[in-house]
Amino acid sequence: MTDPRPAIAGYWDAAAPSFDDEPDHGLRAECTRAAWARRIADWVPPGPLDVLDAGCGTGSLTLLLARAGHRVTGVDLAPRMVEQARAKLAAAGLSARLLTGDAAEPPVGEGRFDVVLARHLLWTLPDPGAALDAWLARLRPGGRLVLVEGRWRESGGGTPYVAGAERLPWHGGVGADTLAAHLRPLVADLRIEPLDGDPDLWGRPVDDERYAVVARV
Repeated sequence: MTDPRPAIAGYWDAAAPSFDDEPDHGLRAECTRAAWARRIADWVPPGPLDVLDAGCGTGSLTLLLARAGHRVTGVDLAPRMVEQARAKLAAAGLSARLLTGDAAEPPVGEGRFDVVLARHLLWTLPDPGAALDAWLARLRPGGRLVLVEGRWRESGGGTPYVAGAERLPWHGGVGADTLAAHLRPLVADLRIEPLDGDPDLWGRPVDDERYAVVARV
């Protein structure tokens, strides 16, 4: 299979200018921003902790983590997404280390983290299993892996968002049971937290599967 990463990076670069128009991307509404801040406070223990935001996009969750006092490293494949994240953090008077690179293979050297967070990323990856292994390997003992995922494109049909995307292992998203079954042999414990019943997170009611998996190594 041809490496889809250049096409994926190009897609998200092109999407960057309007990415934050989605309520759960830009978190511009106070109720949506507060809903995500509450979830992050539940998923990420009080710190300051070292947190990796894998696939940080325009940095909305990076900003919330930094505002909570954590030391955040954000990684995204799309340079324009990273540029917007830097501008967003700067405008808020907050700092984070923001890197352009493959979130599935974070360019952090021997760096280790207390928490690795990834939101809506696994469905875009050529090898999501390898990404999960890489993230777990970068956690310190007792660290947490927080994955916000779902099956918001139930059919997996329609036109792929980039050429070849229909052949990605979890194109269209991944269900909670599938993801939990993959992770259970690799972690000490995990919990699944449904998110589809909280319309404030999404800026509207949703009727598809959305959830968080919080796992501890």
